[in-house]
Amino acid sequence: MKQLTRETDSLTHFKRETGRVIQQLKKTGQPMVLTVNGQAQLVVQDAAAYSQLLTAMERAEMLAGIKLGLSSMERGDGVSFDVAVAKLRKRHKIPKSA
Repeated sequence: MKQLTRETDSLTHFKRETGRVIQQLKKTGQPMVLTVNGQAQLVVQDAAAYSQLLTAMERAEMLAGIKLGLSSMERGDGVSFDVAVAKLRKRHKIPKSA
């Protein structure tokens, strides 16, 4: 597991001070690692910050896919656009006039 260096708090303290911690999470936008017996167990985060994290992850995955495709193209793998379209038309029974 990657070392978690974010703000850390015990789950017990989080339960006692939930309202205060939620305000802090919304204010900072930073996640908080919750521990049980001193060991990281959970990560809590404001919904808006989590949404931003998901967006960043989707972008990273998209860029990785583009890089993979470009590498494949540079190696000469794959087929031409015309061949790909012809295969799709055949597979999905799409007439050439469409």
